[in-house]
Amino acid sequence: MSGLAKTGYTAQLEPPAVIPDFMRYRVGEQVDPDNPYPEHTQNMMELSYLMSIPLGLILLWLAIRGRVMWLKVWSVGLMVLGISLFSLDLFT
Repeated sequence: MSGLAKTGYTAQLEPPAVIPDFMRYRVGEQVDPDNPYPEHTQNMMELSYLMSIPLGLILLWLAIRGRVMWLKVWSVGLMVLGISLFSLDLFT
């Protein structure tokens, strides 16, 4: 028996009074098939693609310096995926 059950505490979950604006879709809202994500979500995805390239370079430099093979492979893969996803997102 957990400690909360021994004390007789029960959590009271109530629905939020105000629905936050950052919800993905509103109730009854139709989704645009050409742009299913909000603009800020798209911007964050692009930022993560772009951050993966310099991060991959830094990790590759550390892997070469430390002679760590798995980190070399991982960092090259990170850069390849970051470049390919960003270019795919940019040109489609």
